Amino acid sequence: MTEAIIEPDLKIIDPHHHLWDLRPMVPMFPEPHHPFIAAIAPNAYYTFDQLRAHMTGGHNIIATVFMECGAFYNGAYGDALKVVGEVEFVNGIAAQSACGLYGPARYCAGIVGHADLSRGAAAGAVLDALAAASPRFRGIRHAAAWDKDPAVLGAPFHHPQGLYRDTTFREGFAQLGKRGLTFDAWLLEPQLPDVIDLARAFPDQPICLDHVGTPLGIASYKGTLHERFDEWRRNIRELARCENVVVKLGGLAMAFCALPEDGPAAGHSSEHLAALWRPYIETCIEAFGPTRAMFESNYPVDYWGADYAVLWNAFKRVARSASAEEKAALFAGTAARFYRIEDVLG
Repeated sequence: MTEAIIEPDLKIIDPHHHLWDLRPMVPMFPEPHHPFIAAIAPNAYYTFDQLRAHMTGGHNIIATVFMECGAFYNGAYGDALKVVGEVEFVNGIAAQSACGLYGPARYCAGIVGHADLSRGAAAGAVLDALAAASPRFRGIRHAAAWDKDPAVLGAPFHHPQGLYRDTTFREGFAQLGKRGLTFDAWLLEPQLPDVIDLARAFPDQPICLDHVGTPLGIASYKGTLHERFDEWRRNIRELARCENVVVKLGGLAMAFCALPEDGPAAGHSSEHLAALWRPYIETCIEAFGPTRAMFESNYPVDYWGADYAVLWNAFKRVARSASAEEKAALFAGTAARFYRIEDVLG
């Protein structure tokens, strides 16, 4: 769907996108393919050129933050350090962008990598190697998404149950604070108490909750979004009481959420998508405030629900009543501060 761009001059930092080549992963998905792989199977790779094509489509994207996705690991470094390859690769993309030949936007101005915090205190050495790989490295994401219904996530995304409560994991988590690094948390709506407990245990550690906590509308959760909304909202409000936590407003176009149910990019208007997402986004903004919330594309995963330009139009529709100062925070300022890339704001 082609739409006129709403508020084309509004500065945007996209704080959550990926770059990958997942073609070797496709055989890992059982038949029938999980909706996630169905969304990206036609383009199981997402390159710098594809990223630029999306981000030069009319919205004023001034910078981005890369989010780890298990891509471009370097096995030559060994099992613990192979994750450094991803940061090295993305740092090269960021350097291409910074040279100015590809336009004024600062792609991958911040880089979020991965380290296995389940290694406990030994994860500190991995964090140091990641930091040495790029001056743009800001922190890590260690996902904890789990559900008793294996059809919700599919095997490649199924993490250990209760990971954020695990003692050894928390020994590794403590290494972040010693180095001034951020933490992105991805887990599912029924698991929100786990990240609440983690945030309370480490009140000085900056944590970002990805994808508004990932409400579920597929598999055994199909048709239950409405009945589970109040519990989701209660947990979001409780998490917002932890001042060390910020929230990303996005991810709702993922197949997991069924908002919309059909995809990939089935052609829904931004007006329709805004109506679907508004209850979740407005609840988060009300709970966290604009200075602790940031819109995200989660591209290309959110291609399931929306074309890139339409997705940002939908966000702008939801935020239409916000003040200019609030919009500046939601679309760029919060991300710039959390990931320490304030220089891109000019």
